[in-house]
Amino acid sequence: MTAGAGHIPVLAAEALEALAVRDGGVYVDATFGGGGHSRAILAHADCRVIGIDRDPEAVARGRALEAQEPRFSMIAGRFGELDRLLADAGVPAVDGVLFDLGVSSFQLDEPERGFSFLREGPLDMRMERRGPSAADLVNRLREEELARILQEYGEEPAARRIARAIVRRRRERPLRTTGELAALVAEAVGRAPRHHHPATRTFQALRIAVNDELGEIERGLAAAVRVLRPGGRLVVITFHSLEDRLVKRFIQMHSDRPGGGSRHRPLPERSGPPLLHWVIRRPLVPSPEEIARNPRARSAKLRAAERLAAAGEAEESHPCRDAMPC
Repeated sequence: MTAGAGHIPVLAAEALEALAVRDGGVYVDATFGGGGHSRAILAHADCRVIGIDRDPEAVARGRALEAQEPRFSMIAGRFGELDRLLADAGVPAVDGVLFDLGVSSFQLDEPERGFSFLREGPLDMRMERRGPSAADLVNRLREEELARILQEYGEEPAARRIARAIVRRRRERPLRTTGELAALVAEAVGRAPRHHHPATRTFQALRIAVNDELGEIERGLAAAVRVLRPGGRLVVITFHSLEDRLVKRFIQMHSDRPGGGSRHRPLPERSGPPLLHWVIRRPLVPSPEEIARNPRARSAKLRAAERLAAAGEAEESHPCRDAMPC
């Protein structure tokens, strides 16, 4: 969950340490959001930061920072293509990549974006403001497909019951707002676990499906490994178990200490040498003090790995290190 001016970046000190931020380094904030982590990195060292975001409003905030800070550059695009985006910007390699996954505080707090069941607004959830919306999914998909999305992306035990209720309701009139969907789910599910609204899992599942978030994470992690110099750091902050399992499995698969995966999901055999070394394998979590300051941080987990040099790959000086901006 990304924060910026007026917001609080999650696990900021831990992310800086995991990235090993230093003078002359080049770092990618792959989920710029409000720019909280980018500002923290820039304040920590005389380095360069490149922000990436697919959300037009986040890009506008990045452009404003770019105009004030010559060490910062903003790129509009998906982090799943960060290797291509960096190449187009003339940046062949970097010293660290930070992912702060999930929805940003800005997106949650703006009712017109439709991300939150706590705020009445259009049922949208599109990070890029284009393509099919959450309303399109709930009003058009077959009941079986809706149930699959809720079960797979929301780990929702009542997925079939909710999907059935959605289809029944849309026969009368389409679902158009966050409030309508939240009320429908609450009625279908009944009592929710403590501290959780009954619609929490449904909204998560639809958001992930609308934005192809899990596919984007897989592509982004692979792209990050391609752009990291040997010794560079990959740092990922996740907010739910689907994200965390995907990140853990990716690093394990490419690690020099892979472990055995799980009995139900053994790791595929790696082709080629290991590319990563665990730096933070047991995830860091926010302190009670941070959670008290920022309750949205409570489910955050941070993992980190270091890029290894593959066979024949030497540690090279980076063209952006000696002269900034590159």
